Amino acid sequence: MKKRDLLTPIGIGLGATMILMGIYFNSGFGGVTTFVQVSSFFVVIGGLTGALFVNFNMTEMKLCVRVFKEAFNDDDYNLRELIQLFISLSEKARREGLLALENEVEELEDPFIKKGIYLAIDGIEPEVINDIMNAEIAATEDRHTKGRSIVEKAGEYAPAWGMIGTLIGLVLMLNNLESPETIGPAMAVALLTTFYGMVLANLVFLPIAGKLFSRTDQEIFMKQVIVEGVIGVQSGQNPKILEEKLSAFLPSQVEKAEEPEEETEEDVGESRNEA
Repeated sequence: MKKRDLLTPIGIGLGATMILMGIYFNSGFGGVTTFVQVSSFFVVIGGLTGALFVNFNMTEMKLCVRVFKEAFNDDDYNLRELIQLFISLSEKARREGLLALENEVEELEDPFIKKGIYLAIDGIEPEVINDIMNAEIAATEDRHTKGRSIVEKAGEYAPAWGMIGTLIGLVLMLNNLESPETIGPAMAVALLTTFYGMVLANLVFLPIAGKLFSRTDQEIFMKQVIVEGVIGVQSGQNPKILEEKLSAFLPSQVEKAEEPEEETEEDVGESRNEA
C-alpha cells in the first residue's frame, strides 16, 4: 500500500527557501530578482533534456515521470505485520491444507505475496518457487536501476550544462569589452547558469536518486522476506520455527523493544507479598 512521502517535497522546499532567504537577507528583494534569468534557465534545462535524449531511448525516457512520482510516494511496509501474516497462513495451511489458503489470498493486496502463495497452492516445489520469485526480484531491481539511472545522469549533466551556459556568457561578454559598464551584469548572468545547474543537481536530482536507491533496497529486502515466508508455508514448517526464521530479518532494536522486560528481584518480592 502506497502513501505520500512528505519528506521529499518538504526537503526540496526547505532547501529552496533557505537559498532564497540567504539571497534576500544579503541584498533584499532586488537581489532575489537578480537570480531570475530565463535565458540561463533555458540553457540548463534545454541542454540537460537534450543530453538525456541522446543517452536514453524513448522507452527509458517514458520512465521519467513514473520515477519522479515514486520519489514522492512511500510503500507502507511493516515487517512485523508481514511476519504475523505468514505465521497465520502457516497455521491455517497445517490445519486445513494449502488449498484452504485460496480465500485468504484473495484478500491480500500485495501481488508478490499473492503470486507466491498461489504457486504454493499449485504444489510447485520450494526450489522452483524460490527460483521464480527471485527472478522477479532481479527483474524489479533491474527495472528500478534503469529508472534511477536517468535521475543520476540528470544530476551529472546539470552542473556541466551550467558551466556551458557560463562559457557562453563569458564569450559574449568578452566580445563587448569596449563597454566596461556591461561587464558586471554580463558576468552575473553568465554565472547564473552554473548556479541553476548546481542547485538542480544537488537539491533535486541527486537527492531523489539517493532516495530511490534506498527505496529499491527496502523493496528488495521485503521481497526476500516474502520468499522465505512463502517457502516456509509451502513446506509446512512449524509456525513457531517460521516465526523464529523470519524474525531474524527484524532490526535488533525492534526485537529488543518487543522482548518482555525481565522481572527484578524487587518485582518478584512485591508479587509474593501481594499473594
